[in-house]
Amino acid sequence: MPIDAAKAVAAEPRSAEITWGHKDVQLYHLGLGAGTPATDPDELRYTLESRLHVLPSFATVAGAGMGVVGGLSAPGVEVDLAAVLHGGQAITLHRPLPAQGRAVTTSRVAAVHDKGKAAVLVLRSEVADDDGPLWTSDAQIFVRGEGGWGGDRGPSERLELPDRDPDKTVERPVREDQALLYRLSGDWNPLHADPEFAELAGFDRPILHGLCTYGMTLKAVVDTVLGGDVARVRSYRTRFAGIVFPGETLRIRMWTGDGRVQVSVTALEREDAPVLADTLVEHS
Repeated sequence: MPIDAAKAVAAEPRSAEITWGHKDVQLYHLGLGAGTPATDPDELRYTLESRLHVLPSFATVAGAGMGVVGGLSAPGVEVDLAAVLHGGQAITLHRPLPAQGRAVTTSRVAAVHDKGKAAVLVLRSEVADDDGPLWTSDAQIFVRGEGGWGGDRGPSERLELPDRDPDKTVERPVREDQALLYRLSGDWNPLHADPEFAELAGFDRPILHGLCTYGMTLKAVVDTVLGGDVARVRSYRTRFAGIVFPGETLRIRMWTGDGRVQVSVTALEREDAPVLADTLVEHS
């Protein structure tokens, strides 16, 4: 079996130094669609260095470190990248992210789950600077064809949405060039830019990065429910349930209460096809 679950989980964590500056943060925010209207004070918080605050989902690209790719080269893990899907993402914030920083990220395979026809790797990164922990990130990686060895299936909980109308609903357009801009933050997968590669992967055109949708959704929650205060976010998790094509519109529904915002994200033009599910933002 290409994945040796025991060896992967027992492997020594790997550490690396990462750095970022205000230009990295601004580029990331622009890749999420920030800056429209360009002179809107609420948007300048994301685009102007003198007012800059950092959306917590920036943690997924800080230091241009693609932790998912690094985790797939861990001891005990030998997989075909064509069989790999990013199944889910979670971030826990220990304090607000600075607009520039130098930190150490320590990564390991936290768990390997056997889903029968597939394996799920949980790749955990813990990031700290000289002042202490900054964030913990868990990426759930779905590897088709690698299950069936009789291992633990792991959690399969689903987050049921409230049985009522959402408290807030917003729509966020995805620009035609948005994937091209977002990929400059570090994810160079040609699936998001090259029509020929996208066709080989089974799509009629390039698709948007799942983590771009992830960031756009958190920005919508912060702007709509949290008064634009990124420091209120404590944790954020989602399951990637479907794809988004550049040029489409995200419909983001939010249910609030008890320091939690449950979120549903769908693609408006495709009859509200699911995009993000089991999505939760916990806040102060």
